[in-house]
Amino acid sequence: MSNQYYLMSQLPSLSLIDEKSELPVTEEYFLELCSRFLDNKSYLMLADISLEPPRNPCSTGSVFLDNWYGKERELRLALAQIRALKLNKKFDLECSSLSPDIVQAARTAAGMDSPLAAEQFLNRYRLRLIDELKPQDDFCIDSVLCYGLKLKLALRMKKFNTENGMASYRKIYNAILSEEKK
Repeated sequence: MSNQYYLMSQLPSLSLIDEKSELPVTEEYFLELCSRFLDNKSYLMLADISLEPPRNPCSTGSVFLDNWYGKERELRLALAQIRALKLNKKFDLECSSLSPDIVQAARTAAGMDSPLAAEQFLNRYRLRLIDELKPQDDFCIDSVLCYGLKLKLALRMKKFNTENGMASYRKIYNAILSEEKK
């Protein structure tokens, strides 16, 4: 516990309100710093965290991560179900019930005209989920994992760029048009 105290007290706060602002820490720096304070098991758990949950639920050894992966899995299933319904496709849910809050978030995102706006909405929703699941103890391993997950989400949010998105869209669109002419 004392190691997590020294680790967490050295980390700057992450403010993800403004997606354009510079992050105060890189993922490489964060992992390197954590490697000095965490035991091998905890560090490996941290290095393996992902924004994409394992397809099949399994215990990670962390209550926080297990809860996060469960909520993210539910969100992805809800989105898949809504998209399948829009395409008149059959989609069997792997679990019998989904949280109403998660279903509503998926419906809101799926109803948006702009894929970028939908993705930004989902990222903000994910951030709220992380904050809701965050442990009360700021100096436990789950708090370190929470910080790492927020950092990964922040880095993903920074990748969304209008100019790059339009360039990619034009490239794909032109490739489709050239395929049709053949």
